[in-house]
Amino acid sequence: MNYTLHQLKVFLTIDEHKSITQAAEALHLSQPAVSIQLRNFQDQFDIPLTEVVGRQLYITDFGKEVVESSQNILNEVELLNQKLTTFNGQIAGKLKLSVVSTAKYIMPYFLTDFLKDNPAVELKMDVTNKSTVVRSLEKNEVDFSLVSIPPERLALNHITLMQNKLFLVGNAQSELSVLKPHSPKILEEIDLIFREQGSGTRQTVERHINKANLSVKRKLELTSNEAVKQAVVAGLGYSIMPLIGIKNELEMNDLKIIPVKGFPIQSTWQLVWMKEKKLSPGAKAFLTYVEEKKESIIQNKFGWTSGY
Repeated sequence: MNYTLHQLKVFLTIDEHKSITQAAEALHLSQPAVSIQLRNFQDQFDIPLTEVVGRQLYITDFGKEVVESSQNILNEVELLNQKLTTFNGQIAGKLKLSVVSTAKYIMPYFLTDFLKDNPAVELKMDVTNKSTVVRSLEKNEVDFSLVSIPPERLALNHITLMQNKLFLVGNAQSELSVLKPHSPKILEEIDLIFREQGSGTRQTVERHINKANLSVKRKLELTSNEAVKQAVVAGLGYSIMPLIGIKNELEMNDLKIIPVKGFPIQSTWQLVWMKEKKLSPGAKAFLTYVEEKKESIIQNKFGWTSGY
């Protein structure tokens, strides 16, 4: 056999996406280039690795065995590269993160200097909703996740970072008074815009609404904080949003906080990882960095939140 590491990576990506087109996009290659690599890899085996049923690509049972072996080979190669880099006095390896969408306003500040100091560390970060983040933890696809509501069913280690404050917000033309706190019943009188099912923000908001025994009007359901912000700015309704994600809109007077008794709703941002997780040198170094630098980062970058 004369396969290459590149062919192994291509085949694993095809297995992940079950599509040559999507694999090509993920690898930033053309579709013909991926097809050629798959064909050259297949030529080294007498048993088919893939099959097409209808228009869907499937990995054969033998192909699944090759997938497992290929992953093991690439893992060993990565480990060897890490050892070589470490031997040369540098921290190396992949750092794999999954963060809920609101956490994209936080995590970059914990990465910038770390990655500058450790250029041999390769970062992969997935920004998604809480359900997908939890799934990536369960499947051992990531080193760490940043969430505001850790899943109770998983055995996790954690580092507490900062408070997550949620406020009722409207656009600049809102007629609701900002001079004194409204009764929580105000939430029953306005059109509310929600995040999608599976969102940590939605889970926090719904817990509060249910605890207060309120019956609210769900005007819209959107799949990102950015979409919710734009809908509120456009006057489509109000929303209960994390403060951390609306700093610029508040400063530009595109949004304003509507005071409500019992607000802000609060949860806590936590960096979490599975207790049995074996961390790479790069992941261990990042953990140490966060523990040592979190207070100064929070004060310097997020001290403004204490004014709300």
